[in-house]
Amino acid sequence: MFIQTEPTPNPATLKFIPGVPVLNEGTADFRSGTDAGESPLAQRLFDIDGVDGVFLGGDFISVTKDTSEWQHLKPAILGAIMEHFMSGAPVIDGQAPSGAAAGASSFDPKDEETVNTIKELLETRVRPAVAQDGGDIVFHGFKDGIVSLHMRGACAGCPSSTATLQHGIENLLKHFCPEVKGVVAV
Repeated sequence: MFIQTEPTPNPATLKFIPGVPVLNEGTADFRSGTDAGESPLAQRLFDIDGVDGVFLGGDFISVTKDTSEWQHLKPAILGAIMEHFMSGAPVIDGQAPSGAAAGASSFDPKDEETVNTIKELLETRVRPAVAQDGGDIVFHGFKDGIVSLHMRGACAGCPSSTATLQHGIENLLKHFCPEVKGVVAV
């Protein structure tokens, strides 16, 4: 099994591409070992000292580290991923992962048309781009012209995330939805 490794804009996160499907649908974000109870793969990764976060996508795994150095962590992470897939164990135990549709979003029902446009733009133009960087962005809410987004995986805590939100996503949404006045991360 050959596992590709790619850097992300977040220096504390690396993207691992095992060359096999990771999740069939949605994504799963684990911020601690106790969160990882439903995922044998995430549990295995959190057993490595220095792993601070695990994000599972369709065909990749993003791992966020603490202050440890990548040259010490990377071999252990590669080994854990390889062992997991060779074992045949499930990535998520008996349930669907928490995907983009998971979690409640909040908006006024009169804004439903605008929100549907925002969600479609996020799904077709934004999420595929941030997935390339090992992360995900999920709609959280819309109120008074402000779009609230939840950043996950490599996007969470990334130094570039503010610029991505304000210069990339905000400009895109404003262009297609004049009702959008701003974008914030939650």
